[in-house]
Amino acid sequence: MSYTYPPRFQQTRWTIYSLLILAYMLVFFHRMAPGVVAGDLSAAFGISAAALGSLAAMYYYIYTAMQIPAGVLADTLGARYAVMLGNLVAGVGSITFGLAETFAVASTGRFLVGLGVSVVFVGLMKSNSVWFSERNYGTISGVTLLLGNLGAIAATGPLALVLVHYEWRSVFVALGVVAIGLALASWWKVRNRPEDLGFPSVREMEGLPAHAPRQQHWLRDLRDVIAHRRLWPGFVYDFGVTGSLFGFVGLWAIPLLRDVHGLSRGDASGYTTAAMVAFALGCLVAGSFSDRLGRRRPVLTGGALAYASICAAFLFLPWGPGASGYLLFTALGLSAGCFVVAYAQAKEVTAPALSGMAIALVNTGLFLGAALFQPLFGWVLDLGWDGQTVAGVPVYGLADYRQGLLLLLGFAGLAVLASLFFTETRCRNITVRG
Repeated sequence: MSYTYPPRFQQTRWTIYSLLILAYMLVFFHRMAPGVVAGDLSAAFGISAAALGSLAAMYYYIYTAMQIPAGVLADTLGARYAVMLGNLVAGVGSITFGLAETFAVASTGRFLVGLGVSVVFVGLMKSNSVWFSERNYGTISGVTLLLGNLGAIAATGPLALVLVHYEWRSVFVALGVVAIGLALASWWKVRNRPEDLGFPSVREMEGLPAHAPRQQHWLRDLRDVIAHRRLWPGFVYDFGVTGSLFGFVGLWAIPLLRDVHGLSRGDASGYTTAAMVAFALGCLVAGSFSDRLGRRRPVLTGGALAYASICAAFLFLPWGPGASGYLLFTALGLSAGCFVVAYAQAKEVTAPALSGMAIALVNTGLFLGAALFQPLFGWVLDLGWDGQTVAGVPVYGLADYRQGLLLLLGFAGLAVLASLFFTETRCRNITVRG
């Protein structure tokens, strides 16, 4: 059944969505950019693989720790304030990172970036839950991840091209200025709910009763969310699938292609670009397909099995630059896109007023996975390193990277196991009627 919404409402919600999406693109850019500038960072600060992994993962450490607070902010203060403050902090962090002369200052900048952007996604998903129909939440989630991933795509091949003409430091300073501008725009235009501008809720426009508001203090709500057993499979699923994807493609894929297959940064970035384009499309397809199918669990299980199979192919099948490499990286990103359905499932097993906290809990698994994967991969590489360097950058061999790929496969196996424990919601909130 379709509904006609007032034109002013349509204009308002798409304006809000557009501003939040632009902020989300910056989230993805900062997440994936270290893979392209890995060599620059190693040379600039004279660091090993383990230290490089820790620098890149600094973003994930604080992002992970902030997911539950981000959910609380989304459910209490709302997206307007959360995203505005987040953009301000991220902007300062990006400028600090770009101007850093020491490893410690760079780590501080990366930390501030992670702190600032940590609230954007949950705020955006909470905003989507009140400005768009719940019938299409899987689809709008897929569109959101598709558009957000344009930032990740920009941080691969396009960033490599920009770095031919501009220093990496200039790029991060410029992005900091953009983030501060988005903070001001969010304060001006973003609103938390339709009711804040005099509109009825989306459910009321569709002839349904509005969802009940929160009835207790947010600390008790948070306790209830953390104790909710139906949410934890999504936590482990995102830990295994997207945590390892972001950890691998966002940092270690380009060094692997450089050291093992002799590719330049520009050539290697083509493969990570393919992975992120496929990931963006996979999110859109998986969310839309799940809505049309009217099921969540089969999409999640199928995606996890496909992802694990591709990880095994990286490890056990012969592949290299060219068609085989592009095929594997594309399939890796495409299969990982099914993770977006876990957000819809989390929203549908939780009371609507607590959707921000529920999504934040699941999202914590993703970033905990990436935060652990990046330094663990670097640590594994350092175990077998023979001390060889080129222009101050450590170089590793095939055997070293094979140990890291075993880690990738192990993370994928966790997601397959978790997928067996999802509660099927049939694309509706199972905690309410109507």
